[in-house]
Amino acid sequence: MELAHYSDFAVRLVNTEEPARSKDTLTSVEVLRDLFGPATQMARRVTEADLPRFRTVRARLRAVFAAADEGDHTGAVDLLNSLLLEFPVSPQISGHDTLDEEGRPRWHMHLADHSSNATTGYAAISAMGLAFHLTEFGADRLGLCQAPPCRNAYLDTSTNRSRRYCSDRCATRANVAAYRARKRLEAERSDRTGLTEDTSQESTTPAER
Repeated sequence: MELAHYSDFAVRLVNTEEPARSKDTLTSVEVLRDLFGPATQMARRVTEADLPRFRTVRARLRAVFAAADEGDHTGAVDLLNSLLLEFPVSPQISGHDTLDEEGRPRWHMHLADHSSNATTGYAAISAMGLAFHLTEFGADRLGLCQAPPCRNAYLDTSTNRSRRYCSDRCATRANVAAYRARKRLEAERSDRTGLTEDTSQESTTPAER
């Protein structure tokens, strides 16, 4: 598993909240456990006490995405560095049970969990994963969806750094809204042009006609 893969943990946590819609799905231990995905051993340590702690970490991670989205890359790095300092990790080589064609372990870097609670562990791997993603691909690859009121976080993996939306659904919705806005503008311009022509004709004297 590439270390940048851990950045998905940050995205999943940030997107449990939609501030513009006043929605927050981070409401139970079960929801917290689902965030860990296949990391079931870490998920089993979740308790009710982790709920407020997760919300605090979520706000700090969203601030990283917001700064990057606004072009404040130094600010995004500073915010991320503060998380890395507060929630350190211990990388180690792991092979799990995966073997290559010759029966040898497929060695890769893994982030070991030696945290005191579930929140600390999740925050540590989220911050480290985001740090690897940022340094490998660039701070401009971290963004917030441009289809209001969504503002979900996303990681831009497009070849031309063109991603602006968190999903195909939001991209389609934004394109439809832009199309309708253009049509309204064209109609308004057409109405104004027609009104101007009518006014001009009415102001013309019989002799001039």
